Amino acid sequence: MVNLQGEHIRLRALEPTDLDFLYELENNTDLWEISGTITPYSKHVLKLYLDNAHRDIYDVKQLRLCIVKENKVVGLIDLFDFDPQNKRVGVGIVVLDDKERNKGIGTEAVSLLTDYVFQVLGLRQLYANVLEENAASLYLFKKLGFVEVGIKKDWIFSNGMFKNEILLQKIKA
Repeated sequence: MVNLQGEHIRLRALEPTDLDFLYELENNTDLWEISGTITPYSKHVLKLYLDNAHRDIYDVKQLRLCIVKENKVVGLIDLFDFDPQNKRVGVGIVVLDDKERNKGIGTEAVSLLTDYVFQVLGLRQLYANVLEENAASLYLFKKLGFVEVGIKKDWIFSNGMFKNEILLQKIKA
């Protein structure tokens, strides 16, 4: 049985009490280039999203989980573009507070989610899209066995310039 509880963090479903955290994260313009966001979200819209967050991954093709450390939400980890036919899904992660980064939270969260994807969902592969300049995320995914399989040239347009995005995959052994 897969456990979404690690040594230092746990992953859990979104709750209505996560509204303020979600509002802060989704309206953080520093994160917009990786999320594809171009406009702010209202609390009302985010509340509607939370009201529907219980929907099944097979229905909405995505799953968002909170990363919780010492009973405090410190980040989110997402599965997106869920494709059960081809047995794959994308993964994205963000730890909001800079002070919580580079402390193993991301490693533990991605490891827990990888076990869930392979064992519970029965998928064959995970993939991640990481900006070429994001050395910390590239290091995280490569450390966990993701392999760089391609470069999407000029993929993200941000702050008046195009940026490359690296595609990484982890295929179940």
